[in-house]
Amino acid sequence: MEKAESIFIAANRWVLIVILAAMSIIVFSNVVARYLTNYSIIWADEVARYLMIWMTFLGAGLTLRYGGHVAITNVMDGLPPRAQRILRAVIVVCLLAFFLLMIWIGYAYAMRVHLQLTPATRIPFSYIYAAIPVGFALLAIHLLLIVRGYVAENRFKEAADVPGDIAGSLSA
Repeated sequence: MEKAESIFIAANRWVLIVILAAMSIIVFSNVVARYLTNYSIIWADEVARYLMIWMTFLGAGLTLRYGGHVAITNVMDGLPPRAQRILRAVIVVCLLAFFLLMIWIGYAYAMRVHLQLTPATRIPFSYIYAAIPVGFALLAIHLLLIVRGYVAENRFKEAADVPGDIAGSLSA
């Protein structure tokens, strides 16, 4: 199971790296082209925007894994340990329910706009809106992978604890 989790995390990270690199190259190329030739790449802004959308949804799960989302812990801190664990379990159930609802709604929305085409690249908008169900599915998977440590100990993964960590593998 740890090997599968390691592959899953590494794949998620590399997809984000590739998307960020593609965005950077596209935007940089567009700036250079505009500066040197007074010509703008017609599709550059659109593609960079859609890549940003995908990067946001695909990266949300990794951010959840490390506890990087905004949290207000005043109520949690004021409770006894057993009540804290119960509250964290309730939070996990609510998050999972929300993620599943968003997968369903996101899929329905993506299917609803499949006939609409983007202005510059002329691809169906469903490809862009597919980021919603895919991103929330990844959020659900990441949540399920950290649920035991989170509910029991209010612990998120640290970069050094995560199998397949890019930083750890580079320094080893």
